[in-house]
Amino acid sequence: MTDKLTWIDEELQNLHDGGLYNNIRTLGSPQGAWLVVDGVKTLNFCSNNYLGLANHPRVVAAAQKAMQQYGVGPGAVRTIAGTMDMHVKLDQRLAEFKGVESAITFQSGFTANTGTIPALVGKEDAIFSDRLNHASIIDGCRLSSAKIIAYEHCDVEHLEAQLKEHRANFRRALVVTDGVFSMDGDVAPLDKIYAVSKNYDAILMVDDAHGEGVLGRGGRGIVDHFDLHGKVDVEVGTMSKAFGVMGGVVAGNPKVVEWLHQRGRPFLFSSAMTIPDVAACIEAIDMLEESTELVDKLWANTDYFKSEMSNLGFDTGAGVTPITPVMLGEAPLAQQFSQKLFEAGVFGMALGFPTVPRGKARIRVMISAAHEKDDLDQGLEAFAKVGRKLSVISS
Repeated sequence: MTDKLTWIDEELQNLHDGGLYNNIRTLGSPQGAWLVVDGVKTLNFCSNNYLGLANHPRVVAAAQKAMQQYGVGPGAVRTIAGTMDMHVKLDQRLAEFKGVESAITFQSGFTANTGTIPALVGKEDAIFSDRLNHASIIDGCRLSSAKIIAYEHCDVEHLEAQLKEHRANFRRALVVTDGVFSMDGDVAPLDKIYAVSKNYDAILMVDDAHGEGVLGRGGRGIVDHFDLHGKVDVEVGTMSKAFGVMGGVVAGNPKVVEWLHQRGRPFLFSSAMTIPDVAACIEAIDMLEESTELVDKLWANTDYFKSEMSNLGFDTGAGVTPITPVMLGEAPLAQQFSQKLFEAGVFGMALGFPTVPRGKARIRVMISAAHEKDDLDQGLEAFAKVGRKLSVISS
């Protein structure tokens, strides 16, 4: 009898042969500038822990205190018996922090996107989506059954051309873009996208997952960065990156938030965020409102690392945020580079297709406020050593 799953073996072998197989490493320590990875202490250049809050004593203490009062799991979806007063408080605090009227939390940034897009558009509608949008946006678009019309990456003229050609053929239109693009670290020209969207009566949605805690006043995000308060209809975010915890948020127009309470499927059909996560998120917001120290340090570290990598001769792309792609081209080279880095005491994972386009493989360095200058210097030394050994940079 033929094994009906033989095709999986063949596909996995193809991944191995193409240098695209994900070798998943295991951490044995809290998040921070240094990690124990597969039993080895290494410098961490992989995590999205932008502000070093994932293991901050205040954040941990807030989660512990909440567990003592409320327990751990919510026990239900938000619409039945899963909404605790702390969930309501987090929604309110997020709205205040983002400078909007209303906000709603989801279990993750991924579910926020896949829950929001299908609630806003359907078969009679069109979505105008940046070609490099995150997988969660892509999946949300597919789930909606709306017509998906891609525009070239951050190309506002092409977006306008697509809207001009197609908008009149559809009941509703949604323009959706990442704020900070997670693979390249570049920033969407949201002010220009807003101007075009308004002219074509399109709902404007931005995923600010990598902008919160990074861009704007004290890390308030891309809408604040461009001073577009009250102009962006839907602002999606996550608490799993700069906030150092877990969960997703949709903030903006109160009509949208009310509608998502009624029709956001992950909100309706999946249990609410756990109480420790909720409490930890609230504490992270409090810390960001109290001081810009962590955000300022993040940017100082970013500027230093990018400048020194450029001086060494590395191609770090067009990114202007703490996301620093070290462009290597082919996936096998990127995997070899990652392994050599690990042997030199630096944890920097290779990213290849389908995470990034073919021929655009890289090591994506994630700078954090948790890093000290000595950490960055040690990482730079390792990159220089490996880069010369593999002829990525000249000696």
